[in-house]
Amino acid sequence: MYTIHPMFAAHWPLWAVCALFLLAAALTFDDYGISRDLVPQRAIGNAALDSLAGDGERAFEQAVFPWDRYYGAAFEAPLVLAERILGLERERDVHLSRHLLTHLFFLAGGVFCYLLVLRLFDNKLLALLATVLFLLHPRIYAHSFFNSKDAPFLAAFMIALYLVHRAFRRDTLGAFILCGVGVGLLVHLRVMGIVLFAAVLAMRALDLALAGSADGRKRALLTGGAFALAALLMYHASLPALWTDPVGRLAELARTLGAHPHAEFVLFRGEWRYSTDGPPLDYVPVWVGITTPPATLLLAFAGAVALTWSGLRRPRDVLRNGQLRFGLLLAALPLAAVAAVIVLGSTVYHDWRHLYFLYAPLLLLAVFGLHRLTSAPRWRWPRTGAYALAGVAVAVVLVSMIRIHPHQGEYFTVLTDRTTPERLVSRYETDYWDQSPWPVLDAIDRDHPSETIHLRLLRVGGEQQAMLPPDARRRIINTAKFVPGARNFQELPAGQRCPPWADYVVRLYANTLLCVVDTATYYGDLRRRALATEPLLRSVYDVHRDGRLLTWVRDACPPEDVEHGGTPLFLHVLPRHVGDLPPWSRERGFDNLDRFLREGSARIDGNCVAVVTLPDYPIAAIRTGQLADGGVLWEAVIPFADGAPDYAAARREALAGEPVARSVYDLWREGRTLTYLRDGCTEAEAETRFFLHVVPADEDDLPPVRREYGFDNLDFTLAARGARIDGNCVAVVPLPDYPIAAIRTGQYDDTGALWTAEFALSEGE
Repeated sequence: MYTIHPMFAAHWPLWAVCALFLLAAALTFDDYGISRDLVPQRAIGNAALDSLAGDGERAFEQAVFPWDRYYGAAFEAPLVLAERILGLERERDVHLSRHLLTHLFFLAGGVFCYLLVLRLFDNKLLALLATVLFLLHPRIYAHSFFNSKDAPFLAAFMIALYLVHRAFRRDTLGAFILCGVGVGLLVHLRVMGIVLFAAVLAMRALDLALAGSADGRKRALLTGGAFALAALLMYHASLPALWTDPVGRLAELARTLGAHPHAEFVLFRGEWRYSTDGPPLDYVPVWVGITTPPATLLLAFAGAVALTWSGLRRPRDVLRNGQLRFGLLLAALPLAAVAAVIVLGSTVYHDWRHLYFLYAPLLLLAVFGLHRLTSAPRWRWPRTGAYALAGVAVAVVLVSMIRIHPHQGEYFTVLTDRTTPERLVSRYETDYWDQSPWPVLDAIDRDHPSETIHLRLLRVGGEQQAMLPPDARRRIINTAKFVPGARNFQELPAGQRCPPWADYVVRLYANTLLCVVDTATYYGDLRRRALATEPLLRSVYDVHRDGRLLTWVRDACPPEDVEHGGTPLFLHVLPRHVGDLPPWSRERGFDNLDRFLREGSARIDGNCVAVVTLPDYPIAAIRTGQLADGGVLWEAVIPFADGAPDYAAARREALAGEPVARSVYDLWREGRTLTYLRDGCTEAEAETRFFLHVVPADEDDLPPVRREYGFDNLDFTLAARGARIDGNCVAVVPLPDYPIAAIRTGQYDDTGALWTAEFALSEGE
């Protein structure tokens, strides 16, 4: 007869939960796609293994970015080592092995969560519930498969918290050395782990200051020093970047702590921000609030209030009561981490993934709150209500995760403004990791195992095709070319819906809609709708507008218009207000939608049609045309009535005041509008381009991409910003809404500047 180990017998509910999660992972781990960071992360692991093999500094040149060398290899190296040991060569096998191993480490974090709560409260039910809540954060659960940076760091943080509690509870030299090893590895994985390192030293320093005997002071000093030394040695040993030049590398690392050099544009509460500018004060709290199950946050708040109240009522217990002191440490860690991010202006982007590790102390605070509610000696209803709340919370989250599987990484709570999917995605970033194409690719491969599929996705998602079997990668072609009579999968631009005659529809969680349509029917319908309206422009292509839908039509067009990846049409959208543009477009002053034109086109029965959805801000004009290797074949600027001012009225209003500058064009300024006037201008003179450089009173007001130049570049043409009326030219240009110090403007052609004018604005108004 086999005997069951006491550890398994005593904690069989934990192992049953782990077995259920392992079973779920085994059934679904291939439902998740590839991380966008896969290439640099694998490079880190390969570099570390090559360094161990003796390649030293050269191995780190394999990292894609210089700062990648400071991402710890303690997790990436084992992943790569597993690939090498198992002899995995096919990309799909490599990716799936990483999915499984990353998730297994996440489950290990759940086990240590159980052990920590059990040590704190000696309550198996509470420990089991804490483990389930830890594993069922929807976003983090999805990341535990494809994100080998943030999810492992969270698991490592939970393990390190267990070691910290164990060290202070046992108060032995060996326990603190083991704690130092764990915290050193934690800092190695992510530098933010230094907050826990500092917290341990602070608590040990407090013990040293309050020790009542020489032996107590000696023990505190010895164990604290051993902890610090073990952590530093482990950090150095596990980070190959420090092996060849520890002093220089540490100095370089210190320079990157405050602001990660990687720059991203971040959509937060409907506004695009530049990540290197540092997050706004409410960035982390808002993201935590709208992506973490509300019951967990409510219990965490209750736990923090209860711990703070206990500490204020009995300050001496903070020094003697290990449970209370550890709880206050948990309450302080999120505050310290968020404060460090704000003070240092650290680069944070793509929800709060860089701070997912804070879910460990938040969850443990929730357990403190649940314990306080369930341990009331005189009232039964708080205990029943608290367990009921926790049970309902688990059920609701589990149902949500099943419903949106495998898109749990885009989970938003009911606290989020989800009036419509469009409302949500216009306010917060979704699907940064480009996960949504993978389930579609997988479904297409299953549903059409032998057909050649012409696929077009607006989301990049190209790396997700590496998850397909080799034969499917040859059959499923991601291209802009549509083939009449074939199966053509099309992801529609924002605002469009699958037509009623689409024979196959795939709905994705992150507001993605994919249809399989007959190309001739789909584009033929769009062409008929366009031809029923008067064109905005008649040229090589006639351009029609129907609300926010712009359609280009050309009869008897040559095949090359749609071959080689798409039509050579271009589209530049000039807004009425430059501030409506995404940050990356403000430097050039227009939205470049060429990419969508190349994808939204087809040639049917010898006729070409292209379609694009226009942005929803007021548009002053569009610039469109057709390109070839030799240059521009044709080009036209089309003013839009919904964004263009009344130029005749603007001229009359300007002439009633005094100009701020006189030159070939006289300039008037009224509020946030600059008006250009010239009497008796010719058509040729009107076609000459204008330059407009706006110098702010504070360079920090500039878009980040313009700061090295010191001014905003708002160059324009008369066709886009003005008109020629009765032989007189007038242009009206909206100015940015920040304080302006000076303006430089004029006209130029291929020979250089034709005229210039420069004037300052008083007091930088």
